[in-house]
Parts: sequence; structure tokens; C-alpha cells
Amino acid sequence: MIYTNAVGPRRLDGSSAYGCVMSQWWWVVPVVVAAAVGAYVWYVRASGPSREERDAEEFDRARRAFHRERERVEAKFFEMAASYGRPRGLRWKDCEFDDGVAYARDKQTGELRGFVAVTVSFEAIEGGGMEEVEAVGNLRAASAVFSYREGRWTTDGRVIFNLNPTQAIAHFQDSLVLVGQEA
Repeated sequence: MIYTNAVGPRRLDGSSAYGCVMSQWWWVVPVVVAAAVGAYVWYVRASGPSREERDAEEFDRARRAFHRERERVEAKFFEMAASYGRPRGLRWKDCEFDDGVAYARDKQTGELRGFVAVTVSFEAIEGGGMEEVEAVGNLRAASAVFSYREGRWTTDGRVIFNLNPTQAIAHFQDSLVLVGQEA
């Protein structure tokens, strides 16, 4: 016999009149939700470019932008690097940039970096303690570092002395991976 209370129809033993029907179908809702989520994820991945394709497109845009912006970022590099006052007692006199560029991607942030070989010349600052050092006039080989951020190339004046661009990227292999080079 079935009677109704505030909870719904009940049998005389207190069990729900729907008990056998509901207990058979409780799993349907989670399965349908999981299938819908799986189908959506598959659709999004199948319909858009892969991460590798997006990275390749970004690299191509960045490479073209570097050529357009090169003169500006090289001037900014010299200005910033010269303003740091390093090496101590020396003033940046000139900086010649090679034509080639090595590109690397930061493994942690995904940011692109450009490395250009440079030859730097210094002159002693009067009273800086380097006036009598013969090596002041020697040209120094280094790599200038540029970063591609928000669709533009920029620099903070970072220079890596005594390493060409490929060597600099190899030196920082824990955090950088080479993605391309241009001669």
C-alpha cells in the first residue's frame, strides 16, 4: 500500500515508491555531463590551431617585426646598456651590431628573445681608475638581448660578454630553447 507524506509517495515499510526507478538511473546525469565536456574539449582542440602552430605563427610575426623595429631597438639597447655604468670605470664608446639574429623561447614564460652579436668599444672615464689599463681600448665581443612582448621588440640593455648568440642560448639551455637563426 502507498501513502503520501511531505517527502513524496511512500510504501508502508517507509521506502520511497520511486526508490527502484531512481536508483537505476542516478548515474545518467554525470555520464551525460562528462560526455558533453569531453565533446566540447575535443571540438575546441580539433577546430583551432595547435600550440606548435600558434608558436610558429608568433615566431614568424616576431621575426618580421624584428626587421621592422631593429634600428629602434638597437638604439635603445645602446642607450640602456651605456647607462648602467658597467664595466666600472669605462664608458661605452661604440657598439657595432652584426646582421645575424638567433631567436630563442623562454621555456617557462614562452616569451621570445632575440640575440644579436655585438662588438663593443669602451673608453676610460677620467678618475675611474682605468685610464692606465692598456686593455681599455680592446674591442669586446658580446651578445645583445632583445625581448618580444605584446607584439613589440624591446630591450633592457642586457649584454652577455664573451659569448656569441648561439653560445649564449646554449649557456642558458635550462631556461631557453633555440627556435631559429638568420645570418
